[in-house]
Amino acid sequence: MPKFSANLGFLWTELALPEAIRAAANAGFTAVECHWPFEYSVAEVRSALDETGLPMLGLNTLKGTQPGDFGLAAVPDRKTEAREVIDQAIDYAQQCGIANVHVMAGRTDAGAAADQCFRDNLLYASRKAASHNINILLEPINQRDVPGYHFSLVEEAVALIEALKQSNIKVLFDCYHSQIMQGDLITCARTHLDHIGHIQIAAVPDRGEPDDGEIAYPALLKAFDDMGYSGYIGAEYKPRTDTASGLGWLQQYR
Repeated sequence: MPKFSANLGFLWTELALPEAIRAAANAGFTAVECHWPFEYSVAEVRSALDETGLPMLGLNTLKGTQPGDFGLAAVPDRKTEAREVIDQAIDYAQQCGIANVHVMAGRTDAGAAADQCFRDNLLYASRKAASHNINILLEPINQRDVPGYHFSLVEEAVALIEALKQSNIKVLFDCYHSQIMQGDLITCARTHLDHIGHIQIAAVPDRGEPDDGEIAYPALLKAFDDMGYSGYIGAEYKPRTDTASGLGWLQQYR
């Protein structure tokens, strides 16, 4: 039976993060994750996590400050900024007991300089994170939603991981992005299971609740169980109305 994490970057966004953590616990989620929690103090977030008993599984590095930014780690002329946001994310994760940091690559020309920049920054991130037992996540992001993102295929992320040879770099297998870019999710996940550090779900094509659209999630989640995936499934979808009204999908997995 899958276990679910509420992604508070999209769920209960009308609430302050500590209150959203409490709402997720009340709704039956057994973990939470977020995008950019940095406006909230570590003390506020830890208090809500301790009160609910929920682990927080992950956060993202900041996207950047310039129009169009969607990460910095692969952008060659912004290495200083990239390392600042990597430091910020790892430090916050370490203080909050967060297990994973998604290092956002950004939009690039996918050339050699961008690739080398990304590799250098991933090595920097992985070595800093390793001292705190934190994993670095790489998320292939689809080109329809984020044109020009540095990489979009699971195989590209796996190739990077195998080239860098850092055991704490993993794939964030987002079913929404991967379905749009390549499909065949069960075979893809099974092939690369050893490199997958976290899974996220949402409907395709509208990114709503995982109870509609072209992905048959009951079958897919059973397949994840059958292949031996034991981590959480991150509910990273955009509610079609409000979060509470769209939680019916969760009942079938209880």
